[in-house]
Amino acid sequence: MRKLIEFDDDTFDKLKQLGRDRMATLQELADEAFADLLKKHGIPIDLKDALRKSARLQAAAKPGPAAPKGARKQGPKR
Repeated sequence: MRKLIEFDDDTFDKLKQLGRDRMATLQELADEAFADLLKKHGIPIDLKDALRKSARLQAAAKPGPAAPKGARKQGPKR
């Protein structure tokens, strides 16, 4: 999918230079930047990332191990 993004001349020149320095295309720089932005806001980037996040949420929702029978809760000391 193609979308247009407009940059001011100074920003575009700096992006082109960064691309040359890193031997990367402007598309690769944009992919990296948007992936970092999505990660920062907790939005999965791809299916693998979404599945990892889902597994973490399910593990966090499971109750912890039950206390052994006969164990008493410890209350404040009197």
